[in-house]
Amino acid sequence: MAEVRLVNIKKVYPQDASEKKKAKKAKNAGEEEKKVNLQVTEEGVVAVQEFNLDIADKEFIVLVGPSGCGKSTTLRMIAGLEEISGGELYIDGKVVNDVAPKDRDIAMVFQNYALYPHMTVYENMAFSLKLKKTPKDEIDKKVREAAEILDITQYLDRKPKALSGGQRQRVAIGRAIVRNPKILLMDEPLSNLDAKLRNQMRAEIIKLREKINTTFVYVTHDQVEAMTLGDRIVIMRDGFIQQIGTPQEVFNHPNNLFVAGFIGTPQMNFFEAKLTKKDDKYVVTVQGKDFELPADKQEAAKKLDKVPEDIVLGIRPVHVSLAADGIPATVDVSELMGSELHLHVNSDGKDVVIVVPTTDIDVDAIHGKHAEVHYTFRPELMHIFDKETEKNLF
Repeated sequence: MAEVRLVNIKKVYPQDASEKKKAKKAKNAGEEEKKVNLQVTEEGVVAVQEFNLDIADKEFIVLVGPSGCGKSTTLRMIAGLEEISGGELYIDGKVVNDVAPKDRDIAMVFQNYALYPHMTVYENMAFSLKLKKTPKDEIDKKVREAAEILDITQYLDRKPKALSGGQRQRVAIGRAIVRNPKILLMDEPLSNLDAKLRNQMRAEIIKLREKINTTFVYVTHDQVEAMTLGDRIVIMRDGFIQQIGTPQEVFNHPNNLFVAGFIGTPQMNFFEAKLTKKDDKYVVTVQGKDFELPADKQEAAKKLDKVPEDIVLGIRPVHVSLAADGIPATVDVSELMGSELHLHVNSDGKDVVIVVPTTDIDVDAIHGKHAEVHYTFRPELMHIFDKETEKNLF
């Protein structure tokens, strides 16, 4: 069993005297200083705060967010490489805040592989087992089993410099799994690989997950990795959790504007719009067109204490379609992606991205031309956010 619980976890990096003086001055002036989007207090720079997460045994959890959001810091606190400033970290029901990394039964795969250049692949993978004085025949068995799982048996006598990036990453993963850890931590392991290799390694990690019985905690800034790998994903921003859910949940029902804009490629389109009542029905007015809310959103709007008039309307590019009676726009740029045409259009001064299957349109009439088009979308696919709080209303 390898259940992990993070309860009100906080990480503060202390400041030196000059930084403390600056923070105090800002506080006295009634300002809240920001440093790389993170809160600065008299205590120091708050990298992670109010972090609460329950990870089930054998679950694959992905921490995702932009650079500096605190995801790698959180991973390093689980590993014991960073001291926890506040809160409790539980592994299998035991508080491990003060337990040394070597005693947590975890293994970690780093972004830069961290292989010993003077050792062969075999020696790199066997190193941690030798330190634990594991019998030689058991070491050999575990190393060869891991090599077979990762398809690197033919490279066991080579040194890291003779391997490609993808092969080195496999070795780094192999070195971690020979220990049969309760928890496998992975810190942006694919970020140094090219796009094609990243796709291949994502598939390898999914296969690996099916072959070994361990709990995965995976950090990435790439939302495609998060969506394809995770049972659940944890979206972070400025040290705070923005949303936790399955990939489909966060895609279909983003909590706020940040999550909506971060998850999904191409990024969701956002419009300033009005939400008003017409003939006892709630209607969204955007770019001069009215869209009546579907029945479920009508009911949800009636239950709100206050329905804001000024809203932000979100619609994903794949949910926008061309229609003769739709909102007028001019194509600025068109990108032919094989089965899809990505249109970047100017709609009354607003940039809008539309993804259209090439089977649905006359590609030659639009691609490479500043064509006039009209677009629309189905009301049930709209996301409606409060302009003030940025929260999803329904």
